[in-house]
Amino acid sequence: MPRSKNKVASRARRKKVLKRAKGYWGARGNVWTVAKNSVEKGLVHAYRDRKLKKRTFRSLWIVRINAAARQYGLTYSKLIHLLDAKGVKINRKVLAALAVENPKSFSDLVTYVQN
Repeated sequence: MPRSKNKVASRARRKKVLKRAKGYWGARGNVWTVAKNSVEKGLVHAYRDRKLKKRTFRSLWIVRINAAARQYGLTYSKLIHLLDAKGVKINRKVLAALAVENPKSFSDLVTYVQN
């Protein structure tokens, strides 16, 4: 086994990883080598899923807009096209929030772009 030269720093490094692994199941939470691998893998997933979250939310907004638009005899793509043609600059996040939280405003917006 290699000689450790700085006990304080190496202990702190291990404690930092084991603190992140707190609550993991079995050896993942308290065995250094297993915990290190689990924490590294968890960080990889966290980095990847921060990007994935943006895609997931966009698709959720599109589903909500589509469901609301179909109540007025439109599809999502037709609604977006009409909004673009009228020059209405509103993003999907706000449009989905309108559709869910304020159906009256969404209705007014749809009638405006249809005329």
